[in-house]
Amino acid sequence: MMQWEPVIGLEVHVQLMTDSKLFSGAPIAYGAHANHQACPVSIALPGVLPVMNLEAARLAVRFGLAIGAKVEKRSVFERKNYFYPDLPKGYQISQYKHPVVSGGSLTIETGTGDRVIGITRAHLEEDAGKSVHENFHGMTGIDFNRAGTPLLEIVSEPDMRSAEEAVAYLKKLHALVRYFEVSDGNMQEGSFRCDANVSIRPKGNPELGTRTELKNINSFRFVEKAINFEIERQIDVLEDGGMIIQETRLYDSERDETRSMRSKEDAQDYRYFPDPDLPEMILDDEFIEEVRANLPELPNHRKSRYEQEFSLSPPVAEKLLRDRDTADFFERVCERSRSDPKTIANWINGELTALLNERNIEISDSPVDSDRFTALLDHMADKTLSGKMAKEVLMHLANDPSDVDAIIESKGFRQITDSSEIERVVGEVLDANAPQVRQYREGNQKVFGYLMGQVMKATDGKADPGQVNQILRNLLE
Repeated sequence: MMQWEPVIGLEVHVQLMTDSKLFSGAPIAYGAHANHQACPVSIALPGVLPVMNLEAARLAVRFGLAIGAKVEKRSVFERKNYFYPDLPKGYQISQYKHPVVSGGSLTIETGTGDRVIGITRAHLEEDAGKSVHENFHGMTGIDFNRAGTPLLEIVSEPDMRSAEEAVAYLKKLHALVRYFEVSDGNMQEGSFRCDANVSIRPKGNPELGTRTELKNINSFRFVEKAINFEIERQIDVLEDGGMIIQETRLYDSERDETRSMRSKEDAQDYRYFPDPDLPEMILDDEFIEEVRANLPELPNHRKSRYEQEFSLSPPVAEKLLRDRDTADFFERVCERSRSDPKTIANWINGELTALLNERNIEISDSPVDSDRFTALLDHMADKTLSGKMAKEVLMHLANDPSDVDAIIESKGFRQITDSSEIERVVGEVLDANAPQVRQYREGNQKVFGYLMGQVMKATDGKADPGQVNQILRNLLE
């Protein structure tokens, strides 16, 4: 039976973190009323001229340096001609032959080890508008708010061999653009959109098969499902004696299937030519070096440092580096706290992240800042709070601006560490549970957990579990 090998490349459209559009000063804030952010340039009124956004160029260079790519000092904007209702000019301003970023790579972790995924190019282009079908009763409305929004299209080499690898690459890229503040990466708002190019070939055959393009997939989960469906569909077509057609396909998440949208255009179909209204974009050494000087510590360097300096496992370090604010928060707490770095990392990745996810906010907007978070963990380290108590105090901190000590006093969250007090309670529990004590002494070790629970219940969960464990064992001997 024929063994097939998938070949996958991704094209990712990343919305840049600028305040205005790529070729005009119009705002790009998400959620504005339809067409309130359209401007003469983005709706192509006669006589208007585009002017390049310097910050978009800076962010493109920042991305190129982050992936070890070549930043081109000379790049050219071209007109990509096609006709859709949401493209008022009849063309999109993009970069084709001379992109601002060439080459580079990302390393992803897979079940069989690290893999390097090459990046072909990253080029600047403007976004189109948006077709709106709801509430128009058989008609389509056009919202031009997004028209002209600055995008960086990042094109990978066809180096991925499974949907899992594609998702790993996509997550790594998503974390990178957020870490370097190139984009907010908000997939729900369209700031990070993926097209997947998928083909299959007999395993071991160096020739590429005919590819199909899966358009605008807006979640990691759907990327994996769409690619897996398309791989199986192409295998079925070929094994039934058919041929794969080069086309663009849409992934339907409700039906978990892809379906044909249109035949896939080649570059010549777009009739690219240099935009006569825009000069070449020239970046001098001083500009590129200024961007380089302001780069934060590279994520891979930081990850290695966390593993060596703080003895964190690679997955724990990776989670801390999901964005720069989280990594900075971790380091601020490490500098001030008496807790060990592993505990700090686990609490940030666990309890604090759960709190932020519940409220759908970023760590930069956390209601518990690094100072109060440090104080909370320090009170757990000095045995003032048990782990369970600390979780409850964290919930209070999220809703109360008071400091940690004030909440501990007002809510009675203070762990009992007085050994004579714990010994008294343990004695009372043993007296009240003579049958269980006898069972334990006859060899039934499972009863120990029950007795531990009774002591914790008698102290309202405030006794130090470690001390309870030791005193209970001593008195049972």
